[in-house]
Amino acid sequence: METTMTMTMASLKPKPMRPKSPYLPHPLNSRRIFKSLSLPNHSVGAPTLVDQFDPTIPIERAVTPPSSWYTDPSFYAQELDSVFYRGWQAVGYTEQIKNPGDFFTGRLGNVEFVVCRDEHGKLQAFHNVCRHHASILAYGSGRKSCFVCPYHGWTYGLDGALLKATRITGIQNFNKHEFGLTPVKVATWGPFVLANMEPEVDSDVEIVDSEWLGSSSDVLSTNGVDTSLSYVCRREYMIECNWKVFCDNYLDGGYHVPYAHKGLASGLNLDGYSTTVYEKVSIQKCEGGSTERKNDYDRLGSKALYAFIYPNFMINRYGPWMDTNLVIPLGPRKCQVIFDYFLEASVKDDRDYIEKSLKESKKVQMEDVMLCEGVQRGLESPAYDIGRYAPTVENAMHHFHSLLHESIRK
Repeated sequence: METTMTMTMASLKPKPMRPKSPYLPHPLNSRRIFKSLSLPNHSVGAPTLVDQFDPTIPIERAVTPPSSWYTDPSFYAQELDSVFYRGWQAVGYTEQIKNPGDFFTGRLGNVEFVVCRDEHGKLQAFHNVCRHHASILAYGSGRKSCFVCPYHGWTYGLDGALLKATRITGIQNFNKHEFGLTPVKVATWGPFVLANMEPEVDSDVEIVDSEWLGSSSDVLSTNGVDTSLSYVCRREYMIECNWKVFCDNYLDGGYHVPYAHKGLASGLNLDGYSTTVYEKVSIQKCEGGSTERKNDYDRLGSKALYAFIYPNFMINRYGPWMDTNLVIPLGPRKCQVIFDYFLEASVKDDRDYIEKSLKESKKVQMEDVMLCEGVQRGLESPAYDIGRYAPTVENAMHHFHSLLHESIRK
């Protein structure tokens, strides 16, 4: 039986929820139901934008951050400074720097860095910039005995010291001991390498553990997130969306899984999905459906754990697998997601199993890429400004947004 409802124009008037927002519909002008298409080109400014989200409002009544958090260049710049250039960030895994001479490079915002293990076995990290004329010093990963600048041949030891400065005859007031590579704080937790761009921080293991993971540390280490797994491979995805869109998608408590990942959903018991929030970490758990798929090759196992470590690192532990997702911001509407795959010893030599598992994983990732790029396009549309949370499943997402608000307000 269908019910027909008659609405007056008065009943359709939008209710102003956040008067400070310049994007909210004006209650007296129906032409402004959509965001203005003639906004000035200059940004509103990060301090103004951050206050358009109120983390103190309970999730049942809260609205999401405005779309400008995902599109505004000034807000993105503030995120780099307040979120990524402060605190411990996952940047790699310990197997990359297992032996003396091993190194890998990376980028976080405008910070180019190189992590290496020197000839004495000490873990080191530096800004990956030559002190002569600012050339990038090293590329990719591998093994070196020193870093030689490809521009003018200045040479640095793996401890960062300047070993050789070419063709500087006649230079005055120059002390090579003052021209070593600029150091970056580095530490490890389990199989992961962490970096901190702040110059004055303590890299003591217990302090790093507390600051990065808080009270979730034991939960992760007792659920198979450890150094016993073997590294398998890396996959990288360039996605046309703001880095937070990918994080939001991860943090919706499995909400999108039955609609967007039907193959994955068939292997999970979504009725048993649970989320626990810690200081800077949220952990989602779900029972697997492998007991009902005895003839399958069982990629997911009997349970799955999905951990999000603020601001941009995810650990997925399921069956014999662990994969990590590192989201690198590349601009207001672009990011790179790096997937690293690890496997238990019992199946690390089963090439057929590995190939099938990676193929299934790629299918899920490509489905997520399509979702995230579609969301970014919607966020840039004049028809959208704010949304709402599904309180029973999206509490981890709300926690993420609250942490962002806190970081930017500091």
